[in-house]
Amino acid sequence: MTEITLVRHGQANSNSTDEHGYDKLSPLGHEQAAWLGTHLRDTNRAFDSVYCGTLRRHIETASGMQAADYAPVTQDARLNELAYFDLSNAFEAYSGQPIPTQQADFVAHMPRLFEAWMDGHLQNIPESFASFEDRVSQAIEDISARSDRALVITSGGVIGLMTRQVLSLDTDNYARTCLSIMNSSTHRFTKIGPKLSLSQFNNISHLEQIGRHHAQTHI
Repeated sequence: MTEITLVRHGQANSNSTDEHGYDKLSPLGHEQAAWLGTHLRDTNRAFDSVYCGTLRRHIETASGMQAADYAPVTQDARLNELAYFDLSNAFEAYSGQPIPTQQADFVAHMPRLFEAWMDGHLQNIPESFASFEDRVSQAIEDISARSDRALVITSGGVIGLMTRQVLSLDTDNYARTCLSIMNSSTHRFTKIGPKLSLSQFNNISHLEQIGRHHAQTHI
């Protein structure tokens, strides 16, 4: 049975205000990745293939997990995150609403940004929503066709998109799903018949131990 386990990268540089500055793990992010790798080995998880995006935070997470112990890590740019900072700048130009500075404000900001992006209102952006959806869908389809058990290190927007497709989420619930995805969490999609189904979401068992609750982060 085909099984794809997606991992959101460890905590990145959340103090940054641009794509480049954000794209590296924080000290805590490195810890989260190492703890997840140990947890997977301790629970005897096995993978036939390993993939990650080409962003620095993906590669650092894969390295911290020692993911290459399972299989050589294949880097695939189609697994890269949506450019949230770039999209937010375009959304501000369109709507006058700046990117939030408080975590709670993202709950209102992200659905409106996604809706504008999907409706084609944003200008001077790296890619359309249709292009983002197409590249991610094609990458997952290719991975699903190649391997029985795949480990994929990526980002919350990619994981949220897969969840949206499987569960037919509307824009608001898609955005809220993305916001709920925690750093270094695992998400499993299992092929039942011809389609993938969600069989695990936002698992952070490696962060439930006493002394690690501080590491249960969203940003």
